[in-house]
Amino acid sequence: MKASLCHIQINVHDAKISLPFYKRLFAYLEYKTIDESESHIGVSNGTTDFWIIETEEAHNDKSFHRKASGLNHIAFKVSSKEDVHTFVSEFLKKEKVKVPYDMPRDYPEYKAGYYAVFFEDPDRVKLEVAFVP
Repeated sequence: MKASLCHIQINVHDAKISLPFYKRLFAYLEYKTIDESESHIGVSNGTTDFWIIETEEAHNDKSFHRKASGLNHIAFKVSSKEDVHTFVSEFLKKEKVKVPYDMPRDYPEYKAGYYAVFFEDPDRVKLEVAFVP
């Protein structure tokens, strides 16, 4: 049986902070909004959907840490190194998103030609925009 990725749900602590961030991010990455309320947003690129949903109060006491069991990060693939640079200058700098490490840069330890920038959402979920030849 062959399968493909259908959707990813990201739970966030504060919808008022995180939903606007994700709405701008996904619009920049050419995802279309398919559903939206005060507590969630659903977006799609026609292949994969993302659902950003505010965490229920009863479960809002734990923060995300990428080194704990579970999700480490989510990577978005773009068409060129130039696209990575454009994303940094047109989105990350404009949004004043802190970029850790010295990035963007090559990651030959991943694959020859791999070039990426990592950044975090308001809950410190690690995200990546990468060119992978």
